[in-house]
Amino acid sequence: MTSRNSNWSNEKAINKPFLLKPVGKDYIWGGRRLKDEFGKECELTPLAETWECSTHPDGLSMVSSGEFSGRTLKDVLREHPEFIGSHPDIEGLPEGEIPILIKFIDAKSDLSVQVHPDDEYALHKENGQRGKTEMWYVMDAAPKAKLVYGFRQNMSKEKLQQSMEDGTVEKYLQKVKVKKDDVFFIEAGTVHAIGAGALIAEIQENSNLTYRMYDYNRRDKDGNLRPLHKEKALEVARLTSSSEPRQPMRVLRYRQGAAFENLSRCKYFQVKRFLMNTESSRKMVPLRTESTSFQVFLCLEGCGVIYVEDGDALNFFKGDCIFVPADSVE
Repeated sequence: MTSRNSNWSNEKAINKPFLLKPVGKDYIWGGRRLKDEFGKECELTPLAETWECSTHPDGLSMVSSGEFSGRTLKDVLREHPEFIGSHPDIEGLPEGEIPILIKFIDAKSDLSVQVHPDDEYALHKENGQRGKTEMWYVMDAAPKAKLVYGFRQNMSKEKLQQSMEDGTVEKYLQKVKVKKDDVFFIEAGTVHAIGAGALIAEIQENSNLTYRMYDYNRRDKDGNLRPLHKEKALEVARLTSSSEPRQPMRVLRYRQGAAFENLSRCKYFQVKRFLMNTESSRKMVPLRTESTSFQVFLCLEGCGVIYVEDGDALNFFKGDCIFVPADSVE
């Protein structure tokens, strides 16, 4: 943890937006697209994920602009909890942590077949950690890219356990074609996997709990089979068949020079997509956040500038992540 500066703690900080620098993950299924197309400066190869906005101890985002530059986001929010907002505290969430985690994911090859626990299971069985409900926005996808979403038929624990033991679980999985601009909501307990060729923006609960059920007998960089978590997966997986996920009804709402649409909403997060097409549209992005909550912006295409009340300007580019504190000054 970086040292505390008494000047920051004794004076009220101005709630200005600031850029975040992510932490990278080199899981074996990753590729190079986050470096080549999104300018991620990371020495890891492959670069499977970048945790763009994270206060989770397994990967802390750093502030990379403004008065807090060089400090972890968690450290800043611990010192300035008003940046998070006045919404009720979430049970078990440590000081300085926010209830969400935002990632970019580059799946050069298939991710493991996996499942995440819900809050109740995680709180009682994983030392007070959070469960993991998530949503995916498909930034790009290869022509034949697919994802796993639940089972094609109802399963029993006995059948699922046997299929994990003999390596036949794939034949029971529901596979869904994906394309650019698709949206998928993955509730905790849903068996799932991102398929090869998908480039994903993921918004999820603040959790790093994943139970692998099947991993194609792949070996890690040291030649070892990656561990599976069959017993826990059996305890949390939803065993009923899943209807094929349909894309949600999406309605563009227009303003001069801009449009926006709702992508996903649940008790953990709300996600919107903004489309800008003129210089004047900078005034259309709602950066004047309420006192109840922060916002986070991901730039998926193009570039822009955020202007604040005192004349400061924050330039951002494709791949950048911007944290907007609660009660922010536009």
